[in-house]
Amino acid sequence: MTQPGFWDAQERAQTLVLEKKKLGAVIDPIDRTSGLVEDGQVLLELADDDPAAVAADMEQTAAAITQTLDQLEFQVMLSGEHDAKNAILTVTPGAGGVDASDWAEMLAKMYLRWAGDQGFDLEEQDFQRDEEAGIRTATYLVKGPFAYGHLRAEQGVHRLVRISPFDGNARRQTSFASVEVIPELDDDIEIEIEDKDLRIDTFRASGAGGQHVNKTDSAIRITHLPTGVVVSCQAERSQHKNKAQAMKTLRSKLYQLEEAKREAELAKFYGERGTVSWGNQIRSYVLHPYQMVKDLRTGVETSNTQAVLGGDLQEFMEAYLKGVRTKN
Repeated sequence: MTQPGFWDAQERAQTLVLEKKKLGAVIDPIDRTSGLVEDGQVLLELADDDPAAVAADMEQTAAAITQTLDQLEFQVMLSGEHDAKNAILTVTPGAGGVDASDWAEMLAKMYLRWAGDQGFDLEEQDFQRDEEAGIRTATYLVKGPFAYGHLRAEQGVHRLVRISPFDGNARRQTSFASVEVIPELDDDIEIEIEDKDLRIDTFRASGAGGQHVNKTDSAIRITHLPTGVVVSCQAERSQHKNKAQAMKTLRSKLYQLEEAKREAELAKFYGERGTVSWGNQIRSYVLHPYQMVKDLRTGVETSNTQAVLGGDLQEFMEAYLKGVRTKN
């Protein structure tokens, strides 16, 4: 990266920068832990002469070592084949009418805040607002080391219980939304897609990400007829770029389906998400008559609902990934 002309080849340079970030995400916690252990050894030597003088520093160093070891333990969990890759996140409303559309938008904002807190970059690929409130669907490319490894813990149905802001009688409403997470695959992954198996529709881009292009039919929706998989992209100015990104997302989805078939896990893969309604949720968010977010897979819960909706998801992600690693 320090060589002259490094940035002359933009695509190669960006690939190397991302690779450096991925390696740093593994190496940096190890270096921090090693440094803290060395500091602790120095403090132990000083304690031989005056234990009371270094007691507070030793406690602080010990706590820091524990914290970095916890980070290393979590890093070990992110060792799946695609965990280090970028993630394609899609949020879609389920049962619950306009409340579900509003809930889907709340979830999308929750993940945007989480991604920002984690230092990930975001690209909006598709955003379709519902006519009354909320969204019909939202898809984002979350870019950064181990984005998929983190977000795969969120795949499934999310349930909300609250007093409906859309009910004139202020009745309690239960609504659902689904979260789909797939890794963004490299271009060298071979997936055979025939033109005859595709239906390609164009439409005018809409929403926050498409206002600059909404005068032409630049947005793309691609349906893979054999599987029924549908992908959309309206983030770019040109129809050509939107089609290229949509095809990349389609390839990622089809690859994941093929992987699941080969491993006889297709039923499990979709079983976690299931029908976007009662009995299939992975997590419940209750805002009335009490405040509680509970993950039904791990039992992790908190009454600080605002923190969770504000993007504080790490405890839920870590508990799920630890459980998956224990099973394996």
